[in-house]
Amino acid sequence: MKNLLNTNTYKGIIPQGEGQTLNISGQTNAQYYQAYSISFLDPWFGGKRPNTLSLSAYFSRYTGINNRYYNQVQSQALNNYYNNYYNNSYYGGYGGYGGYGGYGGNYYESAYDKSKYMQILGFSVGYGKRLNWPDDYFQFMATLNYQMYMLNNWTSASYQFGLPDNGNYHDINMELTFQRNSIDNPLYTRFGSQFILTGSSTLPYSLFDGKDYKNMTSDEERYKLVEYYKIKFKSKVFIPLLPLPQYGGPQRTPVLMSRVEVGWIGDYNKYKKSPFGTFYMGGDGMTGGYNYYQETVALRGYDNGEIAGNNYSMLNARAYSRMSLELRFPLILEPSSTIYGLVFGEAGDAWNRISDFKPFNLKRSAGAGVRIFLPMIGLMGIDWAYGFDKPYGSSSRGGGNFHFILGQEF
Repeated sequence: MKNLLNTNTYKGIIPQGEGQTLNISGQTNAQYYQAYSISFLDPWFGGKRPNTLSLSAYFSRYTGINNRYYNQVQSQALNNYYNNYYNNSYYGGYGGYGGYGGYGGNYYESAYDKSKYMQILGFSVGYGKRLNWPDDYFQFMATLNYQMYMLNNWTSASYQFGLPDNGNYHDINMELTFQRNSIDNPLYTRFGSQFILTGSSTLPYSLFDGKDYKNMTSDEERYKLVEYYKIKFKSKVFIPLLPLPQYGGPQRTPVLMSRVEVGWIGDYNKYKKSPFGTFYMGGDGMTGGYNYYQETVALRGYDNGEIAGNNYSMLNARAYSRMSLELRFPLILEPSSTIYGLVFGEAGDAWNRISDFKPFNLKRSAGAGVRIFLPMIGLMGIDWAYGFDKPYGSSSRGGGNFHFILGQEF
């Protein structure tokens, strides 16, 4: 950053310095969605030790649809349910919530109502450091987060997702992350492992504010100060199937990667369960659709947000589990590009109540794909996966699905 105005330090279009990153971004698809963010990361804060400082701020806005369209969707979905439940089309009318399938298209785009919206304003500041114990691969990060959800006539979302219709809601939480990372290369990892344990929590307001949440009728008052605690564990282990190049093996070493993830969000008061910060599981795991206030979890072989274990309010899951085994085989490993193929088996599920959590009773899938990394573009990929099981409420298997990856590995 200190070399930003010193053109003698530039290599290409950016200055060379101490590894700080400044990111300014804006996204929109016109009427429905806008998002803006700015973030700064200093991986060597203070200049003496590898301590990390991160700062970010962001704003997004989502526009709702008018009541006429919403009522038509409800009416036709109800007719589909009664008329076609046994004909393999329980979810046929929704089309993955992207354009509501048979109802969508141009009429959906003309149904936006600017008086119905959800706006999210957020800030975060984090500090992390490398630990010397138990070994040099451990890292610790503490992040203070603030999000304000501003809803106005947001009735279409409250029907599907259990959100309030109106009001401003504040989420102030502290997130602590312990990580052990010993992988050799982030683009094509040949060996090593990554273990991440994350815990986040708001203050337990309901334990000391003296309010009667059991008999409270106003959602705006109930959730004004959002409260919850969340625990997540993620792990990846990479095992080379041939000797590594430094031991006389080939440069293109096939690798077996295993992954285990589990997470749940809990509450301090059963009458004040947070509608925000829940899990949205299924599909490619990329941000989109109605998962703007949730944490996305991929499960290839199924549609976005399709996975839940016990009732139709699947898009508000409070616990999840995911496991996968992936065989990667390199095609090109060059500084200018990295390309590798993969085959995988995967299983996962999500539940609306923590009491229903069954980490080994999962929806299964398998498939194949390819990953391409180009320095000027980043990571891209495509997977084809087949879901072998039936999501809750559906009479059909997940079936064949294509999933696209842009800029992230889920």
